[in-house]
Amino acid sequence: MSHMTRRKFCLAAGSMFFSVSTIGCLWPNKSSASQNDSITAEGANLSDRNADDWMKEWKKTSLVNKDLQGPLDLRRFKDPMYILLCPIGWKPKKITQDLSALVVPAGFVTDFASIPRVFWSIFKPDGNYAYAAVLHDYLYWQQDRSRSSADAIFRAAMDDLKITDFQSATLFHAVDLFGESAWESNKKLKSAGERRILSKFPTDPNVTWAEWKSRPDVFVQ
Repeated sequence: MSHMTRRKFCLAAGSMFFSVSTIGCLWPNKSSASQNDSITAEGANLSDRNADDWMKEWKKTSLVNKDLQGPLDLRRFKDPMYILLCPIGWKPKKITQDLSALVVPAGFVTDFASIPRVFWSIFKPDGNYAYAAVLHDYLYWQQDRSRSSADAIFRAAMDDLKITDFQSATLFHAVDLFGESAWESNKKLKSAGERRILSKFPTDPNVTWAEWKSRPDVFVQ
């Protein structure tokens, strides 16, 4: 057996631990034996794929069985209106009457207004609950399920984000008590013909939402 220095041993052990723990994340619900088999098969295929392909597959697989799906990637207009650049999603651990999966498409425009503005001095719109706020905004805009269901999903998503009980409870009760104005405002805007899902995004930082939405060719048809 060839001599191995302490440094070489540490490097080899660290490399092995990183590889196994990283790849093991791809099969969070399998038994240890199944994981070992899968890791062996995965390792055999790595040489046949480039790094970009492997990373894309890892990102896709790593979202399986997760409650929150996709990073929150936003672009702002000159005024405080935001475009979702990549789709995000959420699904419940158990589907019920109030809790069912949803996907917010790329291009959705949000102003976080489903959280009552009176609370913004305490809970800023882009706080650590912003992901849940965008989900909630989308549900308040689409109105394809009840407002109470939208509020319940907001609370559940905040739990998945590990928002503190105080913040989560306060924001949930805020939208429960005062969210009706945002719901009714969205209903009127939709009736007047406003749309909120873009197919073309502005690149000029001086463009306002009012200017951009006046162009009929920028929306998903």
